[in-house]
Amino acid sequence: MAPKTLSSVAVEANIDPATYGAQADSAYNSEVYVRFSLNKTVNGGNSTLISIWSLRASYTTSLAGNITDYKLENGRRYHAYKEGRYVYPNDEKESDRLDIMHKLVEVTLKGKQNLAPIPKNPQRILDIGTGTGLWAIEIGDKHPNTEVLGNDLSPIQPRWVPPNVRFEVDDVEAEWTYHQNFDFIHCRFMGNAIKDWPRLVRQAYEHTKPGGYVEFIDLDVNWVSPDGSLSPEHASLKFNREFLKASRKAGTEPCPGPLLEGLLRDAGFEDVVAHKYIWPVGTWPADRHLKEIGAWNYLQITEGLEAFTFKLFTQYLGYEKKEVDVICASIRKEMRDPKLHTMFHL
Repeated sequence: MAPKTLSSVAVEANIDPATYGAQADSAYNSEVYVRFSLNKTVNGGNSTLISIWSLRASYTTSLAGNITDYKLENGRRYHAYKEGRYVYPNDEKESDRLDIMHKLVEVTLKGKQNLAPIPKNPQRILDIGTGTGLWAIEIGDKHPNTEVLGNDLSPIQPRWVPPNVRFEVDDVEAEWTYHQNFDFIHCRFMGNAIKDWPRLVRQAYEHTKPGGYVEFIDLDVNWVSPDGSLSPEHASLKFNREFLKASRKAGTEPCPGPLLEGLLRDAGFEDVVAHKYIWPVGTWPADRHLKEIGAWNYLQITEGLEAFTFKLFTQYLGYEKKEVDVICASIRKEMRDPKLHTMFHL
């Protein structure tokens, strides 16, 4: 059987063509799908597109009202479709943090958009849990003849995108109903979003074309210190332990990164390749590359503290919002201490 590869940062999947047979070519269109209610383009048929960028007017008109009937809680906005499935907000502040995370990966991988190889002349690429859609948009721009699909519980992606890119509101933990498989499947930062990781990886395997690849990128957010400067008395470590406890109490895994290699092998992927990267919190490392990673990581954490904690701590650990506010303030103060050297892993 031809190889399939995984990694905590890259998962490459390669399927035996003899086993699965050849895949039919698929024409692409420029409309946005809402998978649970639409299975074809809003206007039907294929679109002839001339410009590099195309405005998706159908994006808003195709969305059912209950999808954008967002819920407000503790001053933050949360998704409406499959309400409660995802514990982080979907508001503008969180979108900004997701864009910072995209930049953080770009810096970590030294400008690369992926580590697993995208097959030559790919027809279809899937971005699972696309978030703000930046990765899908960049890949679509790089591969203009490829249909790039991004899915998410929230329709927070931009309306101006390459004509070969489309987004759909979908729950990736539901049964996948794609009629044609993908040359490349990308999944990034789905910690605390997935309740059944083995099923997700199996569905990715089943929907990867012969000779195709997949790439999973995720974290191990157990905070550690290489010099022992992080102690049990620190609010940062207390927060980290409470965060892990609350996440698992919610039925999700906050640290899927170390599990990915085994999950992909168990699903049937071959030539699984795993990479591990240090993510410092702050600019304390002497190494210039790690220092830059640490600066972006510091930014995304300080921007995201309330997003990480409000729902998890109040709903699953019984904290009051005022208590969470105090915790976040304490962590921000500690993170400004140049003597505190903390990190976790990608």
